[in-house]
Amino acid sequence: MTVRLAADKDTGVAVVTLDRPTKLNAIDLATVGELTDVWRELRFDDTVRAVVLTGAGGRAFSTGLDRDSVVPQPDSPYMQDDPLLAVGPKANDLWKPVVAAVEGMACGGAFYLLGECEFIVAGVDAEFFDPHTTYGMVSAYESVLLAQRMPYGEVARMMLMGTAERVSARRAHEIGLVSELTEPGGALAAATACATVVAGCPPTGVQGTVRALWAAKEAARAAGYAQAPHLISLGNLPTERQTELFADRSAAKPRIR
Repeated sequence: MTVRLAADKDTGVAVVTLDRPTKLNAIDLATVGELTDVWRELRFDDTVRAVVLTGAGGRAFSTGLDRDSVVPQPDSPYMQDDPLLAVGPKANDLWKPVVAAVEGMACGGAFYLLGECEFIVAGVDAEFFDPHTTYGMVSAYESVLLAQRMPYGEVARMMLMGTAERVSARRAHEIGLVSELTEPGGALAAATACATVVAGCPPTGVQGTVRALWAAKEAARAAGYAQAPHLISLGNLPTERQTELFADRSAAKPRIR
């Protein structure tokens, strides 16, 4: 199992943990299936009224799609098979609030998950970045999701700078991506405390509020997603060239801002 689910019936809070610490909680195809199953299971568990999402090990929340995962693509430029589109709670019609607890790195495909959480609590040593452009790929879905959580210039800088620069937890807090900072290792406890408060409210009002908040940005997200497959098809380098760039470790140490 690559995803752990622990539910506290007394508080009404469930903790979903990405559990591949030796892989920096990168998401392989098995993890995609397990996340989908977990979100759908939580839809039917009325004892769970709020959820915390975190990563095991402390070194990373998640580094996105596992590079060892093979995802065959259709030949048509009008279609894109992206397994990460199915990993988030909203993609699985879960309208219970989800709070993310981030320690260490969160990058690339991790934003599919963070973009579908209500808010993010992070340890002060957390770092956020998107490596797509460095490796010859278009950051499409990730950019759409983060453009709804951060000022345009900040999203553009994160996506365009690739692996050359990382956004510190403090900067992420300043620009609104992160709602609360904690001491290193404290994000899970702080996120759970928030989720416990929310779980204590009548659930129909909470879930209706989550649905209303998502509806406020749903049209823009749908429009952005509609463009994504074409942009990826046009802009991505061939897979073998991406692999060459990914294997090149000669780049300078990233700047933290």
